[in-house]
Amino acid sequence: MDIGFVSAILAEQSLENVVSFAASNGFQCVEVMCWPVGQAERRYAGVTHIDIDRLGGEDIERIRKLLDHHKVYISGLGYYPNPLDPDNEKREFYFGHIMKLISAAAKLGVPVVNTFIGRDPAKNLEQNLELFSQYWPPVIRHAESLGIRIGIENCPMLFTYDEWPGGKNMAINPVVWEQMFSIIPSEFFGLNYDPSHMIWQQMDYLQPMKDFAHKLFHIHLKDAKLYRDKLDRVGILATPLEYHSPKLPGRGDVNWAAFLNGVKDSGYAGPVVIEFEDKDFEKSFDDIVKGLLLARDNIRASLA
Repeated sequence: MDIGFVSAILAEQSLENVVSFAASNGFQCVEVMCWPVGQAERRYAGVTHIDIDRLGGEDIERIRKLLDHHKVYISGLGYYPNPLDPDNEKREFYFGHIMKLISAAAKLGVPVVNTFIGRDPAKNLEQNLELFSQYWPPVIRHAESLGIRIGIENCPMLFTYDEWPGGKNMAINPVVWEQMFSIIPSEFFGLNYDPSHMIWQQMDYLQPMKDFAHKLFHIHLKDAKLYRDKLDRVGILATPLEYHSPKLPGRGDVNWAAFLNGVKDSGYAGPVVIEFEDKDFEKSFDDIVKGLLLARDNIRASLA
């Protein structure tokens, strides 16, 4: 399995520096963030390492030469807004950018676009599935027409008060995934699977890889530490960050040897990509580098 990382953590670096860093430190790939310029909504968002709104032929050739020179590839193009936002203007903008991202992936020869399904936090699941049925089929048809797979991350986006009461991404569990894939039964519609989100929801993070083996399009490597003493005080109805913290692989509750064996057993043979969310390693660029290399080494050890 090729190991990579999500480029968002190197937000201040150019694409050239990100790719050079990857090559120099034993990473085979990078998930490249492609937010619209200036569209930051939260931490780790708004990072633009490829500006697809200005992606011309010369840019594509430059990116291809850069990747060839460093022997690094792009595992996927990433953009994680709330496409089902209740604001119609925002919704149209987000979906418009996703459509452009799919076209850009085809031009760049990148097989996967990673994003969120989205959710109207004020509506229940059934109402959000109706929105999903209305807005997502044209997106998947566009992806199918270009041979690009859409990987939906299973993050609930339910961490802060502005994301309550229902969160901003409904693709949170196997029951929802089954309904999504039943409504859109496409070979180009699947998961960008992240085990950490199952940890704080107190769910099995291994079984889904068996049940949805054919839908694993991309893998995020992020850990989570659940603090039982805090959970016992505040309960599951508290904001999740009151009783858990995102961590780098090896610093939380995921059994990485078991997880990566599960990935292998599923038949998935694509890249596994470190998603960097760990405040203990974000005080400086040197800390970030230290954290990325620590996570890389932990994953390598778990693969051995």
